[in-house]
Amino acid sequence: MSDRAGEPASIVDGRDDLRADCGSCAGLCCVAPAFSASADFAVDKPAGQACPNLFADFRCGIHDSVRERGFPGCAVFDCFGAGQHVTQMTFGGRDWRQTPTIATSMFTVFTVMRQLREMLWYLIEALTLLPAGPLREEVDGARERTVRLTDTGADELARFDATAYRQEVGLLLARVSEVVRAEVRDRARDRRGADLIGANLRGVDLHGASLRGAYLLGADLRGADLRRTDLLGADLRAADVRGTNLGTTMFLTQPQLEAAKGDAATTVPPSLTRPAHWPASVTRAAPSTAARPRGRRRR
Repeated sequence: MSDRAGEPASIVDGRDDLRADCGSCAGLCCVAPAFSASADFAVDKPAGQACPNLFADFRCGIHDSVRERGFPGCAVFDCFGAGQHVTQMTFGGRDWRQTPTIATSMFTVFTVMRQLREMLWYLIEALTLLPAGPLREEVDGARERTVRLTDTGADELARFDATAYRQEVGLLLARVSEVVRAEVRDRARDRRGADLIGANLRGVDLHGASLRGAYLLGADLRGADLRRTDLLGADLRAADVRGTNLGTTMFLTQPQLEAAKGDAATTVPPSLTRPAHWPASVTRAAPSTAARPRGRRRR
C-alpha cells in the first residue's frame, strides 16, 4: 500500500519494472554499446558488434566471473529494464540475430530507451520525496510523459532527442533536490561536480549537500554523514563506503553501489540491493592514503 493518500503504491514505491530481466532480452547491452580496453573492459569492442563472451542464446559466457576476467564494467552496468522492454515490447519478441535487418534500429532504440528508463527511476524516487503540491504534480506529469515515450514505436524512438530531454528532466530533478535538501538545518556546502578523486572524506559532514556529478573515484567515505545527500551522477568507482549509512541518500542507483567498495555494515536504500561482491562481514580498512586513481569516466 502507498504511504501517500490517493497515490497508487506502484507509482510511489514500485520500481520493479525498472530492473533488468536478462532472460527476456536479446543481449542488447553486450552488443549495442562500444567499449575500450581499460580497467573496466579487457578488450576493445565497437558499437553494434557482439562481445566475444556472448553466447548464441544471448547468455554471457563469463557471467559469474566478469570481475575476475577483466570486465568489471559489465558488473556495474544496469539498463533499468530497457533491454527486455525493447526486445519484448518495441520489437515484439524479435531479435537482431534472427532478423538482421532490425539490428541497427534495435541498437539505436536500446540506447534511447535506457536513458528514458533511468529517468523514470529518478522521477519515481522524486515522487517519494515530495509532499503534495505543484512541484510533485509537475514531476508526476514528467513521469507520465516518459512512460508514454517508452511505449512509442521504434522509428519515433530512434529519432527522439534523448539528450535534450535528459537535460530537461535533470533541471526538474535539481529543483526537487533543492526543495528536499532545503529542509536540512545547517546543511553541508554543495560540491556539485567537484573533483574529489581519492579525497579523504572519512567522517565528513555531507548532510544535505549536493554531490551531483562529483568525481569520487577512490574517495574514502567511511563514516561520512550522507543523509539527504544528492548523489545523482556521482562517480563512486572504488569509493570506500564500508560501514557508511547510504540509506537516505538521494538518487543513488544500483550501478553506483556496484562500483563502490562496501561491506556488511554499509546501509543501502531499501529500493536497492546489496552488491554480491561486497564482503559478507565487516572489514577493517587500512588508513586512507588519499591516493588519486588515474582516469575519469566520461559523463
